[in-house]
Amino acid sequence: MKAKDIMKTDVITVTADTNIKDIAQILTDKGISGVPVVNQEGKLVGIVTEGDLLHKEANPRIPKFFGILGAMIYFGGVDQYREDFKKLAALKASEIMTSEVITVSKETDIRTIATLMIEHNIKRIPVVENGKVLGIVSRSDIIKTLTQ
Repeated sequence: MKAKDIMKTDVITVTADTNIKDIAQILTDKGISGVPVVNQEGKLVGIVTEGDLLHKEANPRIPKFFGILGAMIYFGGVDQYREDFKKLAALKASEIMTSEVITVSKETDIRTIATLMIEHNIKRIPVVENGKVLGIVSRSDIIKTLTQ
């Protein structure tokens, strides 16, 4: 089986200017856990997930550091802290979205999609062609194939 055999084609998308509250409402109303972000031409530019929105309610993860002679020396997590803080202050999709989206083509094998989901700890993968979203494959779409 391939992505085209199991993907949902009625993909709900938002634009980069969509308000965070509106995105939260869409996820809640539609019972979905993420939404692709597209530009005016309909090309994928990012994705906003429940995980991204959780940053609005969580404290930023403090970077790892140690103190020496009264100075703090950071050795890990500074970039993550900056990203967390940026998402905490976000008001619209462009400020909170993940812009490096893992995508597949409609011809991608389901095993490859499942492997990508596991390796990158993601729950959905947009199916794109020439940068435009054709569909989306979620974990549940793959699990359903186990019953067939």
